[in-house]
Amino acid sequence: MSKVKKLLLLFWNRFVDVRNRLRQKRLYRRDARYVRRHAPPQVLSIGETLELVARKQLSVSRFGDGEIKLIAGKNISFQMQSAALSDALGSVLKSDDDGFLVCIPDIFDDRGYLLDAPAAHWRKHLSAFRPVWYAHLRPGKVYGNAFLSRCYMQLRDKKMCADYFRQMKQIWDGQDVLLIEGEKSRLGIGNDLFDNARSLQRILGPVKNAFDKYDALFNAAKTYGKDRLILLALGPTASVMSYALFREGFRAIDLGHADVEYEWFLQGAQTRVPIRNKFVNEAGAGADVGELEDAAYQSQILMKIV
Repeated sequence: MSKVKKLLLLFWNRFVDVRNRLRQKRLYRRDARYVRRHAPPQVLSIGETLELVARKQLSVSRFGDGEIKLIAGKNISFQMQSAALSDALGSVLKSDDDGFLVCIPDIFDDRGYLLDAPAAHWRKHLSAFRPVWYAHLRPGKVYGNAFLSRCYMQLRDKKMCADYFRQMKQIWDGQDVLLIEGEKSRLGIGNDLFDNARSLQRILGPVKNAFDKYDALFNAAKTYGKDRLILLALGPTASVMSYALFREGFRAIDLGHADVEYEWFLQGAQTRVPIRNKFVNEAGAGADVGELEDAAYQSQILMKIV
């Protein structure tokens, strides 16, 4: 590359960087004005949420930045947006049913309990998407905490993390569990997360774009989920499917990243590191994760829908 081209590229990169910083400052100012006019939603603590789900045997959907982006018509890294998915997510977020807990992140006012990087991430996210959140939330409604399964890595104070995982395990204690997860997620493999369940069976779905297989996954859940607690780890698809299963008389919980967080907790990890034999989208371990020829794991798999 010639010297002139290098100078032009440097100029362009600096121009884009300045433009982006100015745009972000405008978004922060807009968000500050919006906050002054709108009260934040009420969100339970992580411990309160886990205790309530276990005690009242609730079904659960979780919403985070990815679900809101999809509602707003944006793609995310592991799920392409569609009108059907956007509408379904929006309907669940607006729902208000006895026995069903909608969980959202506790990030709308005080984020000081989070480490600096996640706190900054959520501030930036809200500067762009807070109006989308508030358009779908019910005034006066109390929401569960979506961090019930994100209860380790991002927390500044980790003293309560062991208690959170103990509370989590109470949800399926002594129960027959049907786990519907991405093909390479492998929840509970290599740790004791589900050791207190009476039994565990699995249906494996796609690693990405699980909503493309929604009908097949939903029908399989209804077929094999009778008299079982259904746990889902399918990205935004789980947020939709848990509610649909609840409406059909099943108990279903969108468990999300609980296994990954538990692995990091057991390791005492301080950063998001890859986990052997598991798909961890946030830590650079993706499609290169190989097969797992573990006999116990293979015996739990009822079917694959990929």
